Amino acid sequence: MKIAYLDCASGISGDMTLGALVDAGVDLAALNAGIGSLGWSNVRLVAETVKKKGFRATQITVEHEPEHKHRHLHHITAMIDGSSLTDRQKELAARIFRRLAESEAKVHNSTIEKVHFHEVGAVDSICDIVGAAMGWDLLGVERVVCSPVPTGTGFVEIAHGRCSIPAPATAELLKGVPLAESNVECELTTPTGAAIVAALVDEFGGVPAMKIETIGYGAGQTDLEEQANLLRLLVGETVEARSDEQLWVLETNLDDISGELVGHTATRLWEAGALDVYTTAIGMKKNRPGVTLSVLCAGNHVERFEDILFRETTTLGVRRWKVARRRLERETHRVETPWGTVSGMLAWLDSDTTRFSPEFESCRKLADEHDVPLKAVYEAAQQAYRPQD
Repeated sequence: MKIAYLDCASGISGDMTLGALVDAGVDLAALNAGIGSLGWSNVRLVAETVKKKGFRATQITVEHEPEHKHRHLHHITAMIDGSSLTDRQKELAARIFRRLAESEAKVHNSTIEKVHFHEVGAVDSICDIVGAAMGWDLLGVERVVCSPVPTGTGFVEIAHGRCSIPAPATAELLKGVPLAESNVECELTTPTGAAIVAALVDEFGGVPAMKIETIGYGAGQTDLEEQANLLRLLVGETVEARSDEQLWVLETNLDDISGELVGHTATRLWEAGALDVYTTAIGMKKNRPGVTLSVLCAGNHVERFEDILFRETTTLGVRRWKVARRRLERETHRVETPWGTVSGMLAWLDSDTTRFSPEFESCRKLADEHDVPLKAVYEAAQQAYRPQD
């Protein structure tokens, strides 16, 4: 599957998106042909190679005659419907504009039919959005993943006056989108960029498992003091990822608690669904012997297990960090021994190699019932599986 990743380290805007698409290989002449069919004369996209903080990128500007015209959604959709764009390109462009109209309507307590587009109804913004829709279609990607999006900080002047960043429509468009912290005093993400993200992105997070084929850099118009004002676009094919899980390790050091309480806490953690709980003997300050109590858990359970550690132990702080765990494919399995059935776990090392691990409680129960060594039951269970390898 062809996939694209938007690396929004400096936010995203319409012209940055266009620049990244052209830099990644989208034909500028094809974009201009589509733009030219919207009904304007002497309007075109111009690409220029620039440097931002020493990094090369493509910057797109829209050349057009000055105009002072505000448009409604139906004006813009009529232009798109009457253009030479393909059906998919028209649908993508209309989807972006509709998301913009919905956000403006919410902010101004209006309807999408009555909303007046100001900045995003201007020639350059329409060209940015229509060009972006065409670019994504021409790029041929089937899935778009995006990094968390920084908005910047400070204030911006819009048609309705001075507003804090993110502007109201931008904030509305970014509902549900993970935001990245940024102290850059600039509008890093514009309403146009936010609408593109809201309408076209399928998933948010880190770089997915992919084989990169092309990389495009789109430059923003502003030169930032803190960082390069660039949008990076990675394009490639998905690759089969290993079955790694993203988990969390929680741990705390204890030297003023009894062993009974440590054991009780470990039991509570297991009962709450921890994936693993273990202790490590350590030496602490003033030569005190202590113990590190560690917990492995899923990300959505971190708060639950931290609460148990704080309630059941004397700790004043819990450390945590993210880890990756690779799990073998597995399923429950049973084997027959001279003393009865033993349950266990069957794991695949690869497509042809399996491993059977007898379950302790199942073996212990048979050992107690038949008064035989636990080791004998274990060995019998493992021997019972071997002929099936």
